[in-house]
Amino acid sequence: MVDVKNSVSKEEWEVRTDLAAFYRTIPYFGWDDLIFTHISAKVPGADNEFLINPYGFLFEEITASNLVKVDLKGKIISETNNFINPAGFTIHSAIHEAREDAHCIVHLHSNDGVAVASLKDGLLPLSQTGMLVRNEIAYHDYEGVALFEEEKERLVDDLGEKKLMILRNHGTLAVGGNVSEAFTSIYFLEKACTYQVRAMAGKLELNDPSDEAKETTRQQGEGSTSLAAALVWPAIRRKMEKIDPSFMN
Repeated sequence: MVDVKNSVSKEEWEVRTDLAAFYRTIPYFGWDDLIFTHISAKVPGADNEFLINPYGFLFEEITASNLVKVDLKGKIISETNNFINPAGFTIHSAIHEAREDAHCIVHLHSNDGVAVASLKDGLLPLSQTGMLVRNEIAYHDYEGVALFEEEKERLVDDLGEKKLMILRNHGTLAVGGNVSEAFTSIYFLEKACTYQVRAMAGKLELNDPSDEAKETTRQQGEGSTSLAAALVWPAIRRKMEKIDPSFMN
């Protein structure tokens, strides 16, 4: 067994533990899809390397030590017998390479996220949360399982400078400057999707807020992610430690 903690920098170990905690939040909130979907984080001081989950592990099994270090070409740098999800590598390597600010990327196949991704109009401004994030969302058309190199350019072009993306008929994605921002962004997007699915399921007339209210809420949401993340993530991290601190190993 490799002693990962004592073989990497203090900064990398901190990112590893935060990322592992993020993985543990996914089943906690009911966003997991068995061993599929993925979260990645840049290795501090190495722009061409990032950490991602070992393929075949449930998210409740992810620890700081078993995260796999990989470069942008797909070469595994970690001393490990594990491998990574090819589709996960395609999506994450494309965004990490194109966006300097993409220090953490999360991609999910949650029930409500996929449901909204399957709607022609995508996310609607029905809830306060939906109005807060709606203008931050990019869309990428479905092209099949993300295994092909040529899709990378189109994915990056569609994302642009946005921090959220709905991959049509597929799922949700968030980009953050760190783990805390990525978690907070995907949390709000997923909550907005859940509110929409539940509201539409009632088959009752939906209340459409005024254009003025939508615009006011959009403005109020601008630049709020970092502040919210600074408050939200430490609390979530404490919660994950209380539930099962093994992710820190």
